[in-house]
Amino acid sequence: MVICVHGYSGNGRDFDALARELAADARVICPDVAGRGQSAWLPGALAYNFPQFLADLRALIAEIDAPQVEWVGTSMGGLLGLMLAAEADTPITRLVLNDVGAFLPSAALAEIARNLDAPRRFASMAELTTHLKHTHRDWGPITEAQWTQLARHHSRRLADGYALHYDPRIAAIARPPPLLPGLSFWNAWYRVRCPVLVVRGESSRILPRSVLDAMVAVKPRTRRAQIEGAGHAPSLMAPDQIAMVEEFLTDAATRSRATVAARAAGPAAGSSARAPRSPPA
Repeated sequence: MVICVHGYSGNGRDFDALARELAADARVICPDVAGRGQSAWLPGALAYNFPQFLADLRALIAEIDAPQVEWVGTSMGGLLGLMLAAEADTPITRLVLNDVGAFLPSAALAEIARNLDAPRRFASMAELTTHLKHTHRDWGPITEAQWTQLARHHSRRLADGYALHYDPRIAAIARPPPLLPGLSFWNAWYRVRCPVLVVRGESSRILPRSVLDAMVAVKPRTRRAQIEGAGHAPSLMAPDQIAMVEEFLTDAATRSRATVAARAAGPAAGSSARAPRSPPA
């Protein structure tokens, strides 16, 4: 079971290309977080908060009755996965953090908030697509066909044009408080026990190289990958990026199956099994 969770202004369809590949070997679920895509809009701006999103995602995991899940999260979706993976009874067995980490600098958060400022109406789909190409310019190489699909799923039809898919009130609460140096998730990172792949855009300001270096220093087994030509955040649409995530998750599944098989077969199944101790003289 793989759950893919999108960034702050994204929706579940951002993972279409990745999900098609992963679905060959796993059930893949790509939810729309509240206020985005096909999910309902909440009563007020302040209702859009991480405790609410985490509660919704826990309810989703309970509803699909998944005792274990692998998590792919872009930006906000990565932070939500990080916090769930830090819980004592987490169902997350493997975590992909796409261009997000244990500390988010305030200046970079302000830049994301500025990208959320958008017209309430676009006269045409071409206008909306041009806007997306600007706000998603750091996603790295994206084909024209992918831009068309992205625009289709990032839009909603109005009587006289188009609007972006998300509740515009999420833009008002995205701005970081003044004088705040950034958002820290170090406490959660220290408690994560599952294998982690951290993907970083080459020019990312949300995930500075120094933060990623410190994360790996804390957990040396953390895998890391850098996407050339991307900033915040790599699209996970390009074939090489999809293959990288698939390899990480497939490796987990292979290791898990091998462990289960070895345990079921007993010590005689492999040469790595320990010999029984000799009885004391």
